[in-house]
Formats: sequence, structure tokens, C-alpha cells
Amino acid sequence: MSNDDSRSRGRLVPAVAVGLLFAVLALTVLSADFGEVAAFPADASIVHNIGYALFNLGEYELGSVPAEGFLAAFLIAAVALDVAVDGAVYLAKREEDGSIVAAVGEALTDGGREGGER
Repeated sequence: MSNDDSRSRGRLVPAVAVGLLFAVLALTVLSADFGEVAAFPADASIVHNIGYALFNLGEYELGSVPAEGFLAAFLIAAVALDVAVDGAVYLAKREEDGSIVAAVGEALTDGGREGGER
């Protein structure tokens, strides 16, 4: 048995697993009953409803759109974006000789002149 045969067999098992997973997901989506499509009322403001739900102002009902589902999605997206920004800042930091250096390099706070008072 050559080394190329073992490599192709090592790639065959994950490829078959991915194909089976795709088939299961496709069958699940195609056989699902999503029900009838419903639309929002023309005069309803989803943004206002989310704002009222954030501040628990339910007694000032603005429209007939329940905002709890939107509120959960809004908060989950906000946390995910915050984690992404924090990760980007962390990855942008550089280290030189064991000390952390700012991602933008040396910041000159005296108007851009070197040798200024500190």
C-alpha cells in the first residue's frame, strides 16, 4: 500500500460525512412546513417597538408588532458584534520584547512634533 492510497482514504471518510450531513439538512429543510407567510401591518414601526421593549415601556403601545422576538435577536447581535470588535482589537496588538505596543504605533500627543515636552 502506498502513501498516496492512505491519504486518499483519509480524505474519503470526511467527504462522505459532509455529503451525508448535507443530505440530512437538505431533507430537513425540504420537508419542513413553514406555514403561511405573514406580513407586518403597513403602519407598524418595528424600530419603535424594539426601543419601547428595551426600556420596558409597554404601556405606550405604538403598534401591533410584538417586539420580544426582535429584542432577543437585537441583543444577541449586539453581543456578537461586541465580541468581534474586542477580538479584532486584541488581534491588532503587537508585542515587542515581551511588552505590548499599540496597534497604530507610537502616538505623538504634542501635535506631531518629535522631541516636544511630555
